[in-house]
Amino acid sequence: MTATLDIRRPSPFVAEVWLNRPEVRNAFNDGVIQELTAAFNTLGADPGLRAIVLAGHGKAFCAGADLSWMRAMAGYSWDENHADATRLAEMLWTIYRCPLPVVGRIHGDCYAGGVGLAAVCDVLVASDAAHFCLSEARLGLLPATIGPYVVRSLGEQASRRYFATAERFSAAQAQALGFVHELATAETLDAKLAEVVAQIVANGPAAVQACKRLVQDIAGVPIDAALRADTARRIADIRASSEGREGVQAFLGKRDPSWR
Repeated sequence: MTATLDIRRPSPFVAEVWLNRPEVRNAFNDGVIQELTAAFNTLGADPGLRAIVLAGHGKAFCAGADLSWMRAMAGYSWDENHADATRLAEMLWTIYRCPLPVVGRIHGDCYAGGVGLAAVCDVLVASDAAHFCLSEARLGLLPATIGPYVVRSLGEQASRRYFATAERFSAAQAQALGFVHELATAETLDAKLAEVVAQIVANGPAAVQACKRLVQDIAGVPIDAALRADTARRIADIRASSEGREGVQAFLGKRDPSWR
């Protein structure tokens, strides 16, 4: 039986999590949800890692929910639906709050829950032939569980449109909206991905994690006395840390820091 996930370690500092159900365009079900949650909990706690790549084998990144799983859910009670949605919400939260930066490699179709997976990544590198679609409304549903992440990543105004119309939009449109960071051809996608990952790995590991958490914690928060005090504490903490001291000393001494 083909494994649901293909987890690789191409270097000591980087892990790759590949969705490995190409026969169903990497559509997810309860098993995939459970395995992704476990994988990101484990990898996020690995002190040697600095970045995680989330990708998909085959012709698509992720087509959303598996049809067989949807057929089973059609007979679920409200309580069963709620428990199922809660597990999906926990998976998304686990990836979103993973201490390490997550770089999404997007190609082919990225539909429905697949857009949610893309939205919880910190950086998106996409093929210029990729397409996105929040297709839930076509089925009489709504992208509720993925909604908080998609609205933050895609933007409120664009989400108003694409949630309601359920129309496809291109990778170029996604980049223009700020959802996708880098576009590449199919032939150069992996090279561009490697370039972005290398940029992350070259930076202070603790600083990168602190930067990720900072953005999540302060986005949309009023700039009041509490926030000003919190950010002053954060910079003092990292300046006084061994990594912060090493980084500044290396810069002043015109040498590479120890983590590089």
